[in-house]
Amino acid sequence: MGRVAALADEVAERLGRPAVFIEVCGTHTVAISRLGLRSLLAGRVELRSGPGCPVCVTDHQEIDMMVDLARLPGVTLGTFGDMLRVPGSRSSLERERAGGADVRIFYSPLDAVAFAEANPEREVVFLGIGFETTAPAVAASLARARAKGVKNFSLFSAHKLIPPALRAVLSDPELKLDGLILPGHVSAVTGRRAFDFIVKEYGLPSVISGFDPMDILIALHELLLQLLRGEARVANKYTRVVREEGNLDARKRIAECFEEVDVPWRGLGVIPESGLSLRETFRDFDARFKLNIEPAPPTPLYPPGCACKEILRGKLLPPECRLFSNVCTPVHPVGPCMVSSEGACAAYYRFERFSPVGGGI
Repeated sequence: MGRVAALADEVAERLGRPAVFIEVCGTHTVAISRLGLRSLLAGRVELRSGPGCPVCVTDHQEIDMMVDLARLPGVTLGTFGDMLRVPGSRSSLERERAGGADVRIFYSPLDAVAFAEANPEREVVFLGIGFETTAPAVAASLARARAKGVKNFSLFSAHKLIPPALRAVLSDPELKLDGLILPGHVSAVTGRRAFDFIVKEYGLPSVISGFDPMDILIALHELLLQLLRGEARVANKYTRVVREEGNLDARKRIAECFEEVDVPWRGLGVIPESGLSLRETFRDFDARFKLNIEPAPPTPLYPPGCACKEILRGKLLPPECRLFSNVCTPVHPVGPCMVSSEGACAAYYRFERFSPVGGGI
């Protein structure tokens, strides 16, 4: 920690301000908050959060379609737990379940396939939420369902891809960054090379990091060192997991089942080729076509005062939202960044709301 702080002092003196980094992954956000690193480096390094919480960036329109699916008779909707409370424009899955819809939490998409096999009278729709990290397991579940002849299993794919989202964030001229901490889990699938564009197109130092305290300190040390040396490269400091080309088997599974499409991100708008839709060869498992679900008309996107849009872009910190910790809390969340356990607002509320960087004393 002492070496990082000393480098941070040197960089801050050279820049005439704190260095500003963005941690892309929600798991990093939680780890940094839990460790108190923001407070320890206050005045020397500013750590902002990015669009790396999959639940937080699931768009209102997608959630509205999930709600429509939950309301269909004979349908069981399967999802990961964090998705239940995220509000759409009309309802949430939690509210639909309270009203009688069959919405269940599955810890693995394979569990959803097994449930479908055991309950042939139900149409089981699994919600494909997440980034490159979760898509291979969902692809494996489709292969399992096809191999076992499970006809009553389908997928609503809301999978998203991190590199196109980073392009959207970094193209914002109002966002002034000095470097990025890149997601270790996503990089394990994509590989280090998938992020070379950050250097080529934006000239920013970047580092792929693990999630232990020492991993994050090493990542900060690397970013500060690159800044001092005037360098910009994508350093891989998570070599025990991440390879240059990533996980080729996982990438092959994704490519076999999905194709890249333009999709909306909450807070970021529609980003070209940033989502995964099922290929024509898997159309018989696509819930959108199988159950004829159409996107709902656009509706007002954000509750008054909610700053999730700016927080997901790294332009504001959670305490800068006027709803944070008074109107918006984990018990009564207003925006998705307070709902998800990996959301920036939830992490600040849990670990930092009484610290100086969290708005406390």
